[in-house]
Amino acid sequence: MERGERTKIMTANDCYELGYILRTHALYGEFSAYLDVDYLEDYEDMTTVFVDIKKQLVSFEVESVRILPNKPKTALIKLKGIDTIEQAQTLGKATLYLPLAALPKLQGTDFYYHEVTNFQVIDVNKGELGTIKTIYSMQHSELIAMDYREKEVLIPINNETILSIDREKKQMNVNLPDGLLEVYLEEEPKNTKRIK
Repeated sequence: MERGERTKIMTANDCYELGYILRTHALYGEFSAYLDVDYLEDYEDMTTVFVDIKKQLVSFEVESVRILPNKPKTALIKLKGIDTIEQAQTLGKATLYLPLAALPKLQGTDFYYHEVTNFQVIDVNKGELGTIKTIYSMQHSELIAMDYREKEVLIPINNETILSIDREKKQMNVNLPDGLLEVYLEEEPKNTKRIK
């Protein structure tokens, strides 16, 4: 890899994680990559990608992206300046990133996980509750982790719960299921009788 191929360095705070390299492919610098996106075809025309090389995000021009129809979320990628299998091997299983600015703007109750961190959660019945700390992505569900009265409360992400998002005020308006907060606030029962 030539030094001249490294054109720009950014931090992870400027980017979102696109996916990661799986393995090299053939002899001419191509590699297969897992892309953690909903629509692979939206990324066929990307011109630049950032590769995590020794904890630095380094920009590479993208020569081609070929979707593999028989492998979900997998594409063959060729970067400019990576022309041999040996050069591709130096990238290992590096993580791939794109700038946050490249994300299309979302409307309504659709949101990117990173953008709602530190948003205030406001319930339609209980008012202001707490601050979003992170999103947990499980196998069959996604959950908002919110700090509430010094406890972590998990809120399901669905159309019934998330009512609206105000990006200017950094607020998420919700209608929490009945009893959800109480489950997290319940103290463990104390034994009143001592067994001797």
